[in-house]
Amino acid sequence: MLSIKIMIMKKIFAEALGTFALVFVVMTAVGSGSAITPWLAGLTLGLFVYFVGHISGTHINPAVTIGAWSIGKIHMIDAIQYIVAQIIGALVAMVLVGGIMPGAIVGMIGDITVNNASVLIFIAEALGMFFFAFGIASVVYGKTPTNFSGLVIGLSLTLGIFVAAAMGSLGALNPAVALGLGSFNIAYIIGPIIGSVLGMQAYRALMTK
Repeated sequence: MLSIKIMIMKKIFAEALGTFALVFVVMTAVGSGSAITPWLAGLTLGLFVYFVGHISGTHINPAVTIGAWSIGKIHMIDAIQYIVAQIIGALVAMVLVGGIMPGAIVGMIGDITVNNASVLIFIAEALGMFFFAFGIASVVYGKTPTNFSGLVIGLSLTLGIFVAAAMGSLGALNPAVALGLGSFNIAYIIGPIIGSVLGMQAYRALMTK
């Protein structure tokens, strides 16, 4: 029983830590005006797949967790615990980045983020997340060599960000990241969730004989 509790705590901590790292990197990159933010986000996620993927699966994204739940790859109670851990990780990153570079964060929230919930942004986030989740599903269903799992997932995120950004959204593809960027609204929450569920369900349908 104790070993089970320890494993659960390890999973929760891995999700909180991974989400913290992703949100921290994205916030500092956007706050400093970096043009390679999508690549940094993909790199961070890919590395954490290798770092802690064997512990928690490296969701570090509420939309990914919900998508995984929709295809039966995680139990509901575990999914809820993951999402709580992810939000906590994002909030810690917000506090830390706000203390390190408050001027940049104020400017970012005021000038860079898109704080509306337009239909176009909703579609952009959903479509970008669809491609991202489709790539994740290829790893979840064991169709990607284990040694390349981090690379595939990281590049899938980068692809999804570029698709969403090209359509006018921030390309957050993650409610926790949207929270850090000051765009925690229906388009940036529900859009990625729907895209994740559709992407993973589509891949599962392709794998069904």
